[in-house]
This record gives sequence, C-alpha cells and structure tokens, in this order.
Amino acid sequence: MIYELRTYTLRPGSQATVARTAGDLGRAIRGDDYGKLEGYWLSEIGPLNQVLHLWSFESLDERTRLRTALAANADWTGKYVPAIRPHLVRQEVRLMHAFLPMQPPATTGNVYELRSYRTFPTRARDWARLFTSIMPVREEYSRNVCAWVTESGQPNEVSHLWAYPSLDARAETRGRVVQDPRWQAFLAESGPMLEEMHSTILLPAAHSPLR
Repeated sequence: MIYELRTYTLRPGSQATVARTAGDLGRAIRGDDYGKLEGYWLSEIGPLNQVLHLWSFESLDERTRLRTALAANADWTGKYVPAIRPHLVRQEVRLMHAFLPMQPPATTGNVYELRSYRTFPTRARDWARLFTSIMPVREEYSRNVCAWVTESGQPNEVSHLWAYPSLDARAETRGRVVQDPRWQAFLAESGPMLEEMHSTILLPAAHSPLR
C-alpha cells in the first residue's frame, strides 16, 4: 500500500471554496475510482490557506495507472481542474509507506494534528522503529491514526496523524504524555535523530472520510 499526501497552498480566502468544490464536483467525478480518498482537511493552525488530501493506492504502479486514467477523464480536466486552478499557489506531493496501520477514530467531530519530522540522513527508519516500540505507551493517552515514512517528495521524513475531540483535549493529552517517564526516555533516545519538526492542526472537510 502506498499513500499520497497532496498539500495545496491557496490564495487567501479561497480555502473553503476549494474544499467545497472538491466535495461537490471532484468527488462526483473521481469518487474512489482513481485511488481511495482517506481524508481531506483544511489547515487551521500552522501553515495557513492550505488543503491537504490523503489518497491510498495498492502500489506505485497502480497509482501511475490510475492517475494516467484520471488525466484522460474529460470531466476532470475540463470541469474540476479549471474550477480550482485559479486558487492554487503551490502543490506538494508526498508518497509514503505506513509503518503503523491506518486506524480511523471511533467517533467523528475530531480535530486532527499532522506532525512531520525531518530526520538526519538515513535515520528515518531508525526513528520509526523507536516510535513503533513506544506506541503502546503513547496510546494509553490517545490513539494514533497512522504513521508513515516518506519515500519521495521529502526525504528523511516521518509523519504521524492524530485525532482529538477538541483542541483542549489535545492540549490536556499532550500535557499528560510528556510527564510519563517512559515517554521521556523515548524523547531522549529519539530526539537526537531529528533535525526539524512541524505540526499542523487540521479540520476535516464535509466530504472527508476521516472526520
């Protein structure tokens, strides 16, 4: 399984329009026939004026085949793409492999946090192994949605996605986690592998499967 995370930076004020167009027009044309939509979000805290959408494919070859077919879809190229193109400033694509499986939250109405860490060269998979080993401790506080190693787009990167009932719940959870000696030991061992850390708070769009 390969995951594709597409991040679109938009002209100010167009975020809601692009998300609505993706839900009303894009989904009607594309559905899950050209890759499965896992989630679609609007950035709330962190980089602003962005939408992020996560797709899954059986393989890289399958992604190539399906995206080639999508590019040949006249409704996609003639209706959807022209509707969103004027709002786009920048597009970024990450192709990722999950090292922790996708676990959709049991409830809806969540806020999401995407954390992306750039490791020193060759250390991404070492960090992922440590993170996997500490996950039973971390999930005593809240469940992970998924975690990935980036294969292309951003080398030496790991990303992990979390869902919380609210921003207050996120702050309370993270405050308790950091006091756990087992988590502190993980931070002490894994921290020297990291060069950069980024966090984005995301709100799911109306058509997002992960809500």
